[in-house]
Amino acid sequence: MIYNRHVLWAAILATWFLLFTPATSVTAQELFYQGKTVRVIVGGSAGGGYDTYTRLIARHLGKHVPGNPNFVVENMTGAGTLISANHVYKVAKPDGLTIGHFIGGLLLQQVLGKPGIEFDGQKFEYLGVPAQDNTVIGISKASGVSSVENWLATKATLKFGGVGPGSATDDIAKVVRATVGVPMQLVSGYKGTADIRLAINSGELHGVANSWESFKSGWAQEIQSGSVIIVLQMIPERRHPDLPKVPMISDIVKSEDARKIIQAGIYDYAAIARPYVFPPNTPKDRVLMLRKGLLDTYKDPEFIADAQKARLDMSPLSGEELEKVVARTYKLEKSIIEKLKEILK
Repeated sequence: MIYNRHVLWAAILATWFLLFTPATSVTAQELFYQGKTVRVIVGGSAGGGYDTYTRLIARHLGKHVPGNPNFVVENMTGAGTLISANHVYKVAKPDGLTIGHFIGGLLLQQVLGKPGIEFDGQKFEYLGVPAQDNTVIGISKASGVSSVENWLATKATLKFGGVGPGSATDDIAKVVRATVGVPMQLVSGYKGTADIRLAINSGELHGVANSWESFKSGWAQEIQSGSVIIVLQMIPERRHPDLPKVPMISDIVKSEDARKIIQAGIYDYAAIARPYVFPPNTPKDRVLMLRKGLLDTYKDPEFIADAQKARLDMSPLSGEELEKVVARTYKLEKSIIEKLKEILK
């Protein structure tokens, strides 16, 4: 009888732990987002590439996060998305209810000592990127320049639009100017690539360094009509299938020093250009839920169909993969850092 009583109590205790301890913990995590609204703060202006990607993702992401929260997109422009990056780092609560989306080139700018940066990029909680940019140079047909060879031959100085240091519009344009040798005047300070597009259409500017993904989705009319011509692509391995006749920067630049600058200042930049982040110290379970939610969203057939309609290419990096590329950025050789400082000053 005593033996049976002990066995009975052991069974009761085991059942209690199985029913209550694990289930309560898991349920509390999974139900955190139920009935909640998550803000996604985009540093670029409405209608630009960063905004377009994010609004598409926000329409589908709630289905793939436990609790099915609502996602709303807010634009916080200024200083080439630096205002939004500083805000997410310093002001936003680390509760899993605020996501930041700013220009990833700001991480390189921190390494180079850019003033005004009030964040430590090594402390953000990285959720991933929706696409690794295939950066290209687009020039207006009205400029009279139709190719890089023509540009170098005529020595025509073209006005390029920029958002601010850290953006592809500025940093990659400067790297191209330094390594290829094209004459270019950079006019920075636009709120986003949508504003630059308007300035090019009005004749105020001649060109821009931007992702092909953004050109396809936001500049479709200009590309199809031929009023904007893609003259150079900065992709590390092979030509983009959409641009089989457009030369690559590696076809033009041959020196080893220039290639190292291109690797750090263009290729690695492109991989981290569109990060989604949580503020530092956000609970890890919420970080993991959003990482998984984003990856599941990218596989969602309804999302894929919407992305295709919007002409948005998807080549995502997971949060873990993004962390590795960011870590490499913060470990650049001193000699490369000094050269990039000179180019991007």
